[in-house]
Amino acid sequence: MAHSIIVEVGALVPEFEPEKVLILFGPKATAELREICVIHEFEKHPNQTLEVGKEIVIAGQKYTIQQVGSEANKNLEELGHISIYFKQNEHGLLPGAIEVIPEVFPTINVGDKLEF
Repeated sequence: MAHSIIVEVGALVPEFEPEKVLILFGPKATAELREICVIHEFEKHPNQTLEVGKEIVIAGQKYTIQQVGSEANKNLEELGHISIYFKQNEHGLLPGAIEVIPEVFPTINVGDKLEF
């Protein structure tokens, strides 16, 4: 299981709560991306960890992966980047995204842990 820690929460992250989308990015994110992303640093790096049926934990809240985009594992491993949808995406899943249940947007803070 991969582990990371949240080191920064972008100022615009709460604005995505109604859409139930959380964007994660590693520490190399640009300034523009940092405003809309949760920046995290891996303590233990992932290796094909995103699979349908597996659990992820965000700030203590457990989620079950329902769908995995075709580029999600690669993006997570190389950039620390994925978009997490806490709802069914009626327009189809983006390649770098995952869909999880329950449909509960997490409360996150700097120092919280992520487990994949």
